[in-house]
Amino acid sequence: MLKKILLALLVLVGAAAAVFVFTKKPEPLAADSASAQWLQAGPQEVTFFDVTLVDDTRPMQANGDFSGSDERELKTRIWLPEVLHGRAPLVIYSHGFMSDRTGGRYLAEHLASHGYIVAAMDYPLTNFNAPGGPLVKDVVNQPGDISFLIDQFLSWNAEQGNQFYQHIDDSRIAAIGLSLGGMTSTMVAFHPRFHDTRVSAAVSIAGPSYMFGPAFFQSRPLPFMMVASPIDPMISYQDNAADIPQRVPGATLVTIDGASHTGFASLARALRWMDNPDSLGCRQVNQGLEKTEDDDWSHELGSLEEGLIFAEQPKLCTQMPLPTAMNPIRQHWLNTLAIYAFLESHFALGQQQRVSAKRFLGEQLPAEQTDVSVQLP
Repeated sequence: MLKKILLALLVLVGAAAAVFVFTKKPEPLAADSASAQWLQAGPQEVTFFDVTLVDDTRPMQANGDFSGSDERELKTRIWLPEVLHGRAPLVIYSHGFMSDRTGGRYLAEHLASHGYIVAAMDYPLTNFNAPGGPLVKDVVNQPGDISFLIDQFLSWNAEQGNQFYQHIDDSRIAAIGLSLGGMTSTMVAFHPRFHDTRVSAAVSIAGPSYMFGPAFFQSRPLPFMMVASPIDPMISYQDNAADIPQRVPGATLVTIDGASHTGFASLARALRWMDNPDSLGCRQVNQGLEKTEDDDWSHELGSLEEGLIFAEQPKLCTQMPLPTAMNPIRQHWLNTLAIYAFLESHFALGQQQRVSAKRFLGEQLPAEQTDVSVQLP
């Protein structure tokens, strides 16, 4: 009898797994399209490993029942080609509020298959399992975490016998992030005090930017792209993305109609049966922000002289009921296509590949995928 019960349970588990893997998938991209070609995995087999790094030069602030620490512990995941050839571009991916280092896994795997090295940290106080609960205002310390991680990679690059020895191209380092991680990436790229000059390209995926005026982006010119959605209930498109081409010299704006905010994260793949994953995402983020809703920490981001705009934060998740959003798997495809093409248009070693990537991003992608529009510089 017990064997029959166990067998029945195994059958049920197998059926559930099959439903998860094979159902509710979007229509595949047209096989003969440029989009399908750019979405193909690269020739490199991808591997990854986790490492815990400790920055003992900067503290963690007290947070709830957490008394603080005199160091910042950074649990880090690194994706890389199984075999490294020459010097590779380095991408630092930053997760969103209440997420973790695996939040951009689908993007990291695609880039690594094409020869990139991608690293993502659990930010000490904004990740889902932060001691004392996620604390949004610790974002001001996250550009420093990126700089610390770049330091680590460049030290490994110079360390004979290390697997990264002479495999990091310090002229091709990009910062990419989602939501609060997008804000982090924008800050490490442009902030007059917090920027890192080794970052030579940046992408904000649905990241807050309403507080950064035109003067904020004058500190240094570099390639910048914003990916955003007009139906995003958390990070208002009109307040944060629509005027990016006017505020940031030479910026690219990619608009994905029907994309949800939550749908940009890897975890959203499991939420594809929902009409809109933001019905869950909004509830979670609003709960996480309750502890700081009466705490004005805007001055910690910078000053008027540094280009900060001290405006009231746009309300989150006021659009109810939420509209139906696109399948998160398709959203991952479109986001990957835009970011990979953007990076290749600046980081590819061959001129022909750079030109091809720019043409795909600016012309072919929006022509083939009608829910994508692209404003190039």
